[in-house]
Amino acid sequence: MLVLAGPIGAGKTSLTTILAQHLQAPAFYESVDDNEILPLFYENPRKYAFLLQIYFLNKRLASLRAATADPLSVMDRSIFEDSLLFHLNADLGRATATEVETYDELLANMLDQVGENDFQKIPDLLIYVRVSFQTMLEHIQRRGRVFEQLDNDASLYEYYQELNQRYASWYANYKLSPKIQIDGDQFDFVNNPADQEVVLATLDAKIKQIMALD
Repeated sequence: MLVLAGPIGAGKTSLTTILAQHLQAPAFYESVDDNEILPLFYENPRKYAFLLQIYFLNKRLASLRAATADPLSVMDRSIFEDSLLFHLNADLGRATATEVETYDELLANMLDQVGENDFQKIPDLLIYVRVSFQTMLEHIQRRGRVFEQLDNDASLYEYYQELNQRYASWYANYKLSPKIQIDGDQFDFVNNPADQEVVLATLDAKIKQIMALD
């Protein structure tokens, strides 16, 4: 199982599609466009942060279960970075102490299940798409989801900036599986075929290396 990680607008979903097609493997996507809670969260983060994260946590665990039905699969974000997202909202005052405690206990129980011998879901490889804060903002603006735009809510600037910084620290400390970083500023793997070839060749080499160690 290959898992994509990275902040909003990094290009995870696009790379998930590209990589899944390249490897002829099934892709599992984060529930965004059909998520009725997400726009509500952007409208009122304090009210909906906890509900949104529980929704995502449930969907991510279900995706992990489904992904293991195939020898090789590609996932757009996973349960392993879930805590980063919710604790950022908590630190910004968008969750109560009780909600944080409840969330942490639920996540711990889920991760215990993930680690059981009959339910191994640790990724074979974590692929982190790194982008600068400026590139992140450009991508968010370009894809045009109304509720994500700074023009509609200037307070999102602080949220996006902190999110980008925390992802860098999270990746540096991630130790559950082999990992690799793709530079989304250097390589436009969505619009530039040459850059896409470089990224796929890099990932192919890393996957081959991991398989040789098994």
